[in-house]
Amino acid sequence: MRAVCRGCMNRCSLEEGQTGMCRARKNTGGAVIPVNYGKITSMALDPIEKKPLRRFLPGSVILSVGSFGCNLRCPFCQNHEISMAGEGDFKSVTVSPEELAQKAAELGKNGNIGVAYTYNEPLVGWEYVRDTGRLVRKAGMKNVIVTNGSVSDQVLDEILPVADAMNIDLKGFTENYYRKLGGDLETVKHFITCASRRCHVELTALIVPGENDSDEEMREMAGWISSLSPEIPLHVTRFFPRWKMDDRPATDVARVYALVQTAREYLRYVWAGNC
Repeated sequence: MRAVCRGCMNRCSLEEGQTGMCRARKNTGGAVIPVNYGKITSMALDPIEKKPLRRFLPGSVILSVGSFGCNLRCPFCQNHEISMAGEGDFKSVTVSPEELAQKAAELGKNGNIGVAYTYNEPLVGWEYVRDTGRLVRKAGMKNVIVTNGSVSDQVLDEILPVADAMNIDLKGFTENYYRKLGGDLETVKHFITCASRRCHVELTALIVPGENDSDEEMREMAGWISSLSPEIPLHVTRFFPRWKMDDRPATDVARVYALVQTAREYLRYVWAGNC
């Protein structure tokens, strides 16, 4: 029986046993289920600033976990080993929501404030984020989601009630660029708009030479963010050659700082990253 996944803009139509383009959701018995549920490929106690979040509990640390799969195809992905992996492609450990929430609580003695869902795209397995997030909240701790924001309203409705903070990738500000990455700009803008009304949100823009590095595009991006709130922080981040885009130089540092200054004409909090 064919089933349509409604988790994101891709709307993958899947035959029985077929996995979607995210490689994390499969048609099983006519229902689309997350095959990466509880499959942890990465875990670390990270500074909150590494997410990056600069204005959410600064100086704290958070238990950061990742699985596998992503619904975009960014050729510069720094975590492509897991984001582009599917079931069985990468060694993982099964950790139930109860076990992860307990681990987070135990690490409270080390200053841990909660759980960050990160490294791959966590919302291709949103059920795990929701289920774990509820338990983390019950334990009096925080949930942080690091995401590309390319999901449906159905997913938003499920995860916003447990989200305390998000860092959302705003990869550019043209539809053409988003199409190159397999995404949709309007979907991300809608996600940012909704999330910013419900939890703490910071945005990251990775500046790729020749793709999204013009002053004009930054003015459009920062102006739009400011229309939501000039208080939303923006991280303007330097690109380094990665994966399928190792054929071009890193972003010029001066260009990053110039774009930071442009964004500051509209936004109160703007920082350079990876410089």
